Amino acid sequence: MNHMQPALNSEPVSVALDEAACWNALMNRDARRDGSFYYAVLTTGVFCKPSCPAKRPLPQNVRFFKSPAAAQNAGFRPCRRCQPLGKEERNSHLKVVADLCEFIYHHIEEPIILKTLSRRANLSPFHVQRIFKMITGVTPKRFIEACRIQKLKRHLRANHAVTEALYESGFGSSSRLYERVDTRLGMTPSQYRAGGRDLTITYVTVESPMGLMMIGATDRGLCFVQFGNSEDELAGMLKKEYPAAQLEPMRQPYPEQFEAWMQALTEHLKGIRPNVTLPLNVRATSFQLTVWRYLQSIPYGEVRSYAEVAEAIGRPGSARAVARACASNPVAIAVPCHRVIRGNGELGGYRWGLPRKRVLIDLERASAARS
Repeated sequence: MNHMQPALNSEPVSVALDEAACWNALMNRDARRDGSFYYAVLTTGVFCKPSCPAKRPLPQNVRFFKSPAAAQNAGFRPCRRCQPLGKEERNSHLKVVADLCEFIYHHIEEPIILKTLSRRANLSPFHVQRIFKMITGVTPKRFIEACRIQKLKRHLRANHAVTEALYESGFGSSSRLYERVDTRLGMTPSQYRAGGRDLTITYVTVESPMGLMMIGATDRGLCFVQFGNSEDELAGMLKKEYPAAQLEPMRQPYPEQFEAWMQALTEHLKGIRPNVTLPLNVRATSFQLTVWRYLQSIPYGEVRSYAEVAEAIGRPGSARAVARACASNPVAIAVPCHRVIRGNGELGGYRWGLPRKRVLIDLERASAARS
C-alpha cells in the first residue's frame, strides 16, 4: 500500500477562510490560530495545525481547510508531529477501530462487509473506511483478508485438508481463496501446507549501490531481496528463508519482467526513482502483513518510530513486535523497513547493517529535498 498524493483539483479552500491571514499564521507558527483552520501540504499528503514545528512548505503546495474532516475528505492524513486531530478525537478513533478489530477476530468465519462494521460503529461506511485505514494503515477489507489468511495458515499447519481449511477460515469458495490469498501466502495453500516443497524460486546476484544484492522470485513476484557480503552468504540466507523450496539460479537472458524489477530497484537505490512498487510474493502472518503494508505507506524521505508504527496500526504498546516484523522482512527496499527508527532518534536495528540503513535514509532525505 504506497502513498498516493491527493488530487490537485480537490477543493482546497473554504470561502470563509482568509488565505493571506492563514498563510501569515502558518509562517509565524501562531498557536493562537490552532483550531481555527488547518493547512495541508500536497507534496507530503499531510495536514497540520498552524503551530506545527515541521519545515515550512512552499506556498504553491499548501491548501487550507476549516476542519480536520474537510482535510481528510480531500485525501490528506493527519500530521504525526502536531497531531491536528487532538488526543480526544484520536483516542475515540482508536476505540472504534479496536472494537471493530475485535469483532472481526471473533466473526472471521462469517461474511463481513463494510455495512456490517458501519452499523456496529454507528458511523457511515465512508467514515468507517477512512478511520480504519487512518489507524491501521489498511482498509477493513484488507484487514479481514489478512485475518482469514492467518487462520487458514493455522489450519494448514495442523494438516487440515485444503478445502476444509478454506471454509473454516471464512472463504466462501476455492476461487476466492486462490484469487485473494495466493500472493499473500507466498505460495499456494497446498504448497504452504507442505512447507513449500513444490515451490520454485529463481534467483540472481547483482552489484547494487548498496553492495551485493540477491533477488529471488517466484512466478508471482519477488520473494527475496537482500544484501550480503558474498554470493555464498546470500545463498545461505535464501535457503534459510525458504528451506523446502526448489532454488534455481536464473539463467540469462533474464525474463523481461525480471529485468524491469531489477532496473526499478537499482534506480530506486540511486535516488532516481523515489517510489517503487513491485509485485511481492512473501509469506507472512497477519500482523507482519499489517506492519509491512504500513511501512509501504511511509512517504519517501520520512521516518517513523517503532512506537508510532504500533500506534498507527491500532496496536499501541506493540513496538517490540513491530521491530520483530521489520527484522523478519525478506524483501529489502520493496518493504522499506529502513524507514523505522527508535523513538529517541537512534537508528535501531537493521538486518543488513546500520551503515546501509543510514545511507538509505540520508539518500531518501536528500532526494526528497531536491524534488
